[in-house]
Amino acid sequence: MLRTALASAKGLVRRALLSRSSGIDLTRLDKVPDSLAWPLTRDGTSPSARLSAVRDEEPVHKLTSFLGLDIWLVTGHEETREVLGARDDYSTDIRPLMGRSGEEGGDFGGLGFTDPPEHTRQRRFLTPEFTRRRLARLEPMIHDIVERQLDEMAAAAAAAPGQPVDLVPTYAFPVPFLVICDLLGVPAEHREHFSTLATARFDVTAGGKGTVGAIGGSREFLLAETARQRTDPGPGLIGQIIREHGDEISDFDLGGLADGVFTGGLETSASMLALGTATLLEDRALWKRLCAEPESVDDIVEELLRTLSVVQVAFPRFPKKDVEIGGCPVHKGSVVLASLPAANRDPRATPGDTLAPEEASTSHLAFGYGFHRCVGAELARLELRVAFRALAERYPELSLAVPTAELTYYSSSIVYGVESVPVHLG
Repeated sequence: MLRTALASAKGLVRRALLSRSSGIDLTRLDKVPDSLAWPLTRDGTSPSARLSAVRDEEPVHKLTSFLGLDIWLVTGHEETREVLGARDDYSTDIRPLMGRSGEEGGDFGGLGFTDPPEHTRQRRFLTPEFTRRRLARLEPMIHDIVERQLDEMAAAAAAAPGQPVDLVPTYAFPVPFLVICDLLGVPAEHREHFSTLATARFDVTAGGKGTVGAIGGSREFLLAETARQRTDPGPGLIGQIIREHGDEISDFDLGGLADGVFTGGLETSASMLALGTATLLEDRALWKRLCAEPESVDDIVEELLRTLSVVQVAFPRFPKKDVEIGGCPVHKGSVVLASLPAANRDPRATPGDTLAPEEASTSHLAFGYGFHRCVGAELARLELRVAFRALAERYPELSLAVPTAELTYYSSSIVYGVESVPVHLG
């Protein structure tokens, strides 16, 4: 999941990184410079023309030098798979760049920012909770949440006749939020506070300070929830892992895993529901197809995942030795960023910018690739299939209240999204 990527071999990697980046602390940055942040900008839902041009001309590109580090941008589909699939050549432990190491860097724990063998040890606690068998038990709960939120949309429309309903607060955000709360076992009385911790962690406009503060808030909440459930395990994932593994996993590690589930499963799915609905409503032929052929939702979801690629960059990779990416030499001590939207629209390996459900494949990179691939990918697919299909069945005449060009999209966010999606129910 998205939060787990930012520990013998673990010590060696950390010492190498500390040596490489001594004195660097990104949390002190008030603003990320444009030379580093521009790949996060888009043209609507599409990668910017600048990013597409870089991919087509130089899929492994020297982005900039920043604080003494060479930053490389990988945009080609094949080259991105090469980087993400390399288990032993890279570290994803970002803590040395945050002025931290070891337990001091607890805000950056979890799977995504953890290297083998610690990554392997922690992931084994989480993987069984996302098998098809266990996810099947969640499907009725997801259907119930979706139906309740569809009712909320109807209530909002009835309360203000003729006025549009904002899909984001009534549907796109609450559906994955409530699913995550039920999955983790967060008590109802704590959910309002939990919801306030959801979105600021991915916005880089305030530099490292804002992001780190947001990450720390949700992690502190889930560490406290883990400690509480240690003596009174709840019905959700936190309680289940405590019951099955007990003292095999510490509160610190379990809180990090729970935070990873929260991070990877909320903002990403909310953005996919909002942007995906806007995309479908703009393409009326595709929307009508979904309404008439509900079984087409599987292929439509895969193509929306590929073309929207709301997770804009994979976890940063730090070469542990000199490497070659697509034949391009990259030195140890560099930082490698892989652009998932650019890779997923690479015409050398995909249908490119065309939304093509008839060519849908699960081999896209929206969930990453390799051993850091999102552990909750199948849960996300299930949520999206249920939510899009139910929305089309309940409101076949749903329409956008404004053109997609007038929507307010996130400006500089690692997880791309939209502020609001006003719709008429029909």
